[in-house]
Amino acid sequence: MKRHRVGSVALFGAFAFVALTQPAAAQTSASETAELIWGLNLNLLYAAVPITVLVEGILIYTVWRFRNNDEPLPTMENRRLEISWTIATAIILLFVGVATYQVLAEPMVTAQSSQELATDQEPVEIEVVAQKYYWTFNYNGTAANTSQAVGPNNTLSQSDTLVIPENRTVRFAITSTDWLHAFHVPALGLKQDAMPGQHNTIQTRATETGTYQLYCAEYCGSGHSQMLGQVRVVSEDEYQNWIDEQQGS
Repeated sequence: MKRHRVGSVALFGAFAFVALTQPAAAQTSASETAELIWGLNLNLLYAAVPITVLVEGILIYTVWRFRNNDEPLPTMENRRLEISWTIATAIILLFVGVATYQVLAEPMVTAQSSQELATDQEPVEIEVVAQKYYWTFNYNGTAANTSQAVGPNNTLSQSDTLVIPENRTVRFAITSTDWLHAFHVPALGLKQDAMPGQHNTIQTRATETGTYQLYCAEYCGSGHSQMLGQVRVVSEDEYQNWIDEQQGS
């Protein structure tokens, strides 16, 4: 009877593990940043689900096994058990720490403004300016080869729609003109605070063309829910054509 119960718990745990990890495993990534983040989430999920199933299985079995025990006895001290779960916990925390550090050390996840990347092309530099309740994108240096003074500091400026090239490093310098906002593109794995008087830098390399939703992830007033935008990822040729068209107009 006991073997049957243990087998049932193990079978339930296996089905639960497959059901819970399937959505994460099927998640597609539209950028290298999102791929790194989802890879970390999946690794942590592989560690968390078996532990959850084990603990819940023991809990359910214990409740069922001693449901009619009207005179329970206190638990006896078991040093081997205490040492075992202390060591197991330390190993799990070590795994989580190492896995997390490897991802956080990646430039595509936590880039600093002074950090240089070894890339085949110069990264696209874009200043993201948040203001109640819209976004402005300044493409630094895009007007360098034209006589037109496009936007502030001879740069191309766009509002609400951000256009970036596929398979090329894009570095964002994010700031605000009034108070706290947050630049958030979930599909690309991007999120960074926009603070007045300073620039917070993040970077990514998009791997899938398409249009992705941009949100403000910091409550910023009555128009917060309407502070939306779009990020269009296009091919390199289409991006250059778009830049030429914007400068020409």
